[in-house]
Amino acid sequence: MELQEALFESVPIRVGVVEGASETRRLVLPLLEADADVHVAAVHSEGSAAVESLRREPVDILFLDVDLEDLDGFQVLHEAGSACAGAVVLMTAKEEHALRAFEAGALDCLLKPRVPERFAQVLGRAKEHVRRGRLQQLVRQLAGLVRTLPVPSPAPRYLDRLVIREVGRVTLLAVDDVDWMAAEDNYVQVHVGERSHLLRQPMRELEARLDPERFVRIHRSTLVNLQRVQELRPLLHGEYQVILRDRTTLKLSRGYRERLGLLLAQG
Repeated sequence: MELQEALFESVPIRVGVVEGASETRRLVLPLLEADADVHVAAVHSEGSAAVESLRREPVDILFLDVDLEDLDGFQVLHEAGSACAGAVVLMTAKEEHALRAFEAGALDCLLKPRVPERFAQVLGRAKEHVRRGRLQQLVRQLAGLVRTLPVPSPAPRYLDRLVIREVGRVTLLAVDDVDWMAAEDNYVQVHVGERSHLLRQPMRELEARLDPERFVRIHRSTLVNLQRVQELRPLLHGEYQVILRDRTTLKLSRGYRERLGLLLAQG
């Protein structure tokens, strides 16, 4: 089973029949009603009634008699509009109408009185055309939906190393190795274990480039790596001591307590 059949097999294909000859209607309608995929939505013997019906409610497949008495099939198509049917099969007793049928956009043309001989073949082709059109419409709708979805902002890129410029050398320091940092005017003292490095950059600029889920300010002049925090000890006036794994003791100001508490709770 092809993809479009699998997607739309449960959706009936609505068929309209516009045929002036009663004997042709008696041949065509039982063939349509025997097809489980098909629902006969409208049957008309006059072109004017068909035009009104098709304007109001288009069909998937239209079997249309060219030789109607009031309006011929080509006039019906013109007045009903191109949206009246997904696939049009013209039926005529005149072979000269066949070329004009294709020029009018018909999918196929059945010549009377041999309509039953090719009917099953033409109906199968028309159903496939309708299913293919439905699938293409679904793809367009999905593409339109995708275009309307908000484009996610790229994840911010945080520093993964610091460039420490010292006399006679440049040190590349992994951010993960940093224990804590202290602001000193327009410099930052970066502490890594027992060593410290002087980074020529204001604290506010450096903080903006660090992952806020990893580095948090605990004081106006202090940033700490949350992975190094081992213990908090309360002091007076809502302040705390922040004790790192290497037993370094820092001060947590009351104004920064809530932010640190939230991050530690998430961890």
